[in-house]
Amino acid sequence: MSRIVTEARGWIGTPYLHGASRRGAGCDCLGLVRGVWRALAGAEPEPVPAYPRHEARGGEVLREAAARHLREIALAQAVPGDLLLFRLRAGAPARHLGLLAAHETGARFIHAYERHGVVESPLTPPWERRIAACFALTERIG
Repeated sequence: MSRIVTEARGWIGTPYLHGASRRGAGCDCLGLVRGVWRALAGAEPEPVPAYPRHEARGGEVLREAAARHLREIALAQAVPGDLLLFRLRAGAPARHLGLLAAHETGARFIHAYERHGVVESPLTPPWERRIAACFALTERIG
């Protein structure tokens, strides 16, 4: 099993808290990824600016940030531990992140969202259709 998946599963049950990144205390989807990065790779590669809680117009900030540090790959190339970026509405910027936990049969991902906190969810067709990009996080910290 990927070290990333093992670390991310340790965050399951952490409550949702926008802008936070503390295991057990609170995090959002970006905070989960930031916390896993710190646990396995050390300091974050760049400061994270404040961002609105709800969807806003604008550029692909998350995708551009991921592309500065990770190689973009097709979902078919992804392995457990790789980063998934989701577009929650057509035409809106991609604003949700998750970590692939299992692939092929029974694909699953770990993410944080309001009213649920950090959970591991099946990568069902509705979620899969929303994937805007996938990045090889395992190449960097796996």
